[in-house]
Parts: sequence; structure tokens; C-alpha cells
Amino acid sequence: MQRVLFIGCGDIALRTARLLGQRYQLYGLIRHQDKAKTLRAVGICPIVGDLDQPATLSRISGLAHMVFHFAPPPASGKQDTRTRHLLNALTKRGILPQRLIYISTSGVYGNCAGAEINESRTVNPQTDRACRRVDAERQLRAWGRQTGSQVVILRVPGIYAANRLPIERIRAGLPALLSEEDGYTNHIHAQDLARIAIAASLRGQSQRVYNVVDEDVMKMGDYFDRVADVAGLPRPPRINRAEASQRLTPAMLSFMDESRRLCAHRLHAELKIRLHHPTLVTGLQAE
Repeated sequence: MQRVLFIGCGDIALRTARLLGQRYQLYGLIRHQDKAKTLRAVGICPIVGDLDQPATLSRISGLAHMVFHFAPPPASGKQDTRTRHLLNALTKRGILPQRLIYISTSGVYGNCAGAEINESRTVNPQTDRACRRVDAERQLRAWGRQTGSQVVILRVPGIYAANRLPIERIRAGLPALLSEEDGYTNHIHAQDLARIAIAASLRGQSQRVYNVVDEDVMKMGDYFDRVADVAGLPRPPRINRAEASQRLTPAMLSFMDESRRLCAHRLHAELKIRLHHPTLVTGLQAE
């Protein structure tokens, strides 16, 4: 039976584990034992270790045939030291995973002024957060070339599900931009992302990048409006960018300053994915 290792055991890992079922022997890296019960409930054997402390990672060396790397980078800096520590640990015993699937972010493209973009677009990270993801991607691809392990990268935009909606933001009455000043945003349902991760592990080409996105084309304010409608809440007020710079956090402004439309041709042509939730409306109705 093949052994699968999850690095980053949050919502997407748990959804992926449920889909994999009993066909694989599942392991998951966690920082603290208090999450062990949650992992065991979906068939994952917990391993305690911390990507920020390399000495704690010895148990994952030579363990898995396949790795799902879903862990976020550190909270600061422009490099992803966690991915570096992970790759060192995976390589230490010389028994390497055959495949590694990494969830990156579409933020690596930076602001594309609303253009439709595919995976050949040159990365242009404009925040430290995106720089850390670019660093992780480069580390992983270099490691794959050096070791022969097959690395597949998924560039993922905003993930949503019933437990991943901006309800509190909407309840707080935080504003969105006027439509004429707003930028395009992209989304994927969490359950579809879990299915895509599995498809990437089976059919993804080595060293290949895939944009992950549903079929909706919408601006950020429209996204908030649709969530508000489904939740039975007032839609956010609309303001211009000058007002937004005074009322919103730098983190939120950084998202609003980036506009792009992801092209997902590779996702469908190569991974053979048929989305269960192709639009936000269908995704929200299914919850």
C-alpha cells in the first residue's frame, strides 16, 4: 500500500484524505498532539513535528511515496524556510517520494490589470507574501530536477466553502470598491481543490504548473455581494480607492490592488477535471 504524507493538515488536507479513503496509508505532520484526534478521524496517522524546527522532522525522512505539501510559508520575510527544511528532511535518508504536490497561490502573478493569464505568464510577486510562494516554487522545482521526484504545482486563488466565507467581514459592514475601480478576483471551492490535488497526484506532469480556478468571472465586490445575499446580510457599501486607503487594512488593500483572470485550460485538458462547483452560485447552494 502506498504511503501518503500531508504537510499542512488543515481543511484541504482533511478533505483530500476523506476522498483518498482506505486506498493509501495516510500520515500527517502536526505541530501539537491536540490535533491528533481530528486527523485520526479521517484515517491520517499523526506525526508530531515543526517545519520551523528541522530537528523535529526526522520521522518523515524516507516515509512516503507521495507528499501533499499544503503548509503555508512563514509569516514574514521573502523566503520560505519551511519548504527548505521540508525538502532537506525528505532527502536525508535517500529514499525519496515519487511525487510531491504543492499548493501555491495565484498571487505570484501580481497585478495583471485584469488581463486573462495562463501559466506561461512570468511571475511578478508584489508582496512579501507572494515572494515567499515564488521562493517555495523555485525550491521545489530545483529539488525535483536534482532528485528525479515529480513535482506538480497548483496556483490557487481564493478558496471558499461554507466554513471559509467572509461572513464576519460583511457583518462588520466593511466596504468594497466601486465597480468601475474594482479588480477581478478568482475562486475555487474547497472540495473541488481537494479533488484537483488528487488529480494532480495521478495525472499531473512533472515540473508542471496548473492554474486552479472555477468558471466564474467576477470582481471582488461582486463576490462579497453574492456571499451577503446567500447569508441574508446587507451588501457591503461601495467606496472609491481613495476612501479605501483610509478605511481598510494594508493586507486587504494589497488584495484589492491585484486584478487578474486565471485561465484554467491546463487544469481541464491535462488533469481531466470536471468541477462539481463551477460557479460561486452553485458552490454556495451546495453548502
